[in-house]
Amino acid sequence: MIVSADARPALPQPGGWRCEAARIEQIRQETSDVSTYEFAWRDGAKEEGRSFAPGQFHMVYLPGYGEAALSISSNPAKSETFAHTVRRLGNVTHALARLSVGDSVGIRGPFGTPWPLDRFAGHDIVIASGGLGLAPLRPVIYELVSNRDRYGRVAIAYGARTPNDLLFADEFQSWRDNDLEVAVTVDMDALGWDGPVGVVPGLIDTLDADFETAAVFICGPEIMMRYTVQEAFQRSAKSQNIFLAMERNMSCGMGLCGRCQIGPVLLCRDGPVVCYETIAPFLNLEDL
Repeated sequence: MIVSADARPALPQPGGWRCEAARIEQIRQETSDVSTYEFAWRDGAKEEGRSFAPGQFHMVYLPGYGEAALSISSNPAKSETFAHTVRRLGNVTHALARLSVGDSVGIRGPFGTPWPLDRFAGHDIVIASGGLGLAPLRPVIYELVSNRDRYGRVAIAYGARTPNDLLFADEFQSWRDNDLEVAVTVDMDALGWDGPVGVVPGLIDTLDADFETAAVFICGPEIMMRYTVQEAFQRSAKSQNIFLAMERNMSCGMGLCGRCQIGPVLLCRDGPVVCYETIAPFLNLEDL
């Protein structure tokens, strides 16, 4: 397919190439292979462009290892610091795991399309996440708590493999205390667990929300997202109100390398938050 010059994406702004130093202020072990790293900018300044919107990501650079696209998992209202919740999977994340408080990394961004919260003011919000997928949605939850009167009912469905794999479990009660419904499940039962055992899509039918007009925000393994979308449709959700965080294979952060392309969508440029209506035709195509 030949793309006309007018249809090609604009070149990124020069600031997108700039890599700035950030210092690790705190490391919190979430699970056996997931940690949250809180960073502060090395110069301590609050500059324009350093704030982020829920759903955006940074390109995190470690000399000698390369870059990784990592979602921001902290409170958007705290511009002096930011956090990334990271699972050790590749060269960059394993190298990050070897760093200590006081060490520095390079940061580019933020990049990406955020969750469209403003569009759904006055509506119910449904959040569904599995495993590490709660991290990109955590800033949404902070935003909802801070502006609770702007939205209708808020319901969260979250699941992980075992109770020990649940992220941010110590925050669940505070979310409930702020009038958020929080339903949690695990794939495998364990000693001391008295909650539901099952998968996230199975929680959708239990949530108290008007799915016909609600926004549905989903992030997790792709198979979990597919089945969660199907369950949301059973509750009369509209495809134009369902949004997925598709974070696979992002490499450059600027829509240049093409590794994150799904159909016509470049996730780092057009996503990672994508409307289901846009991405649906390509989700089940092999090798895409």
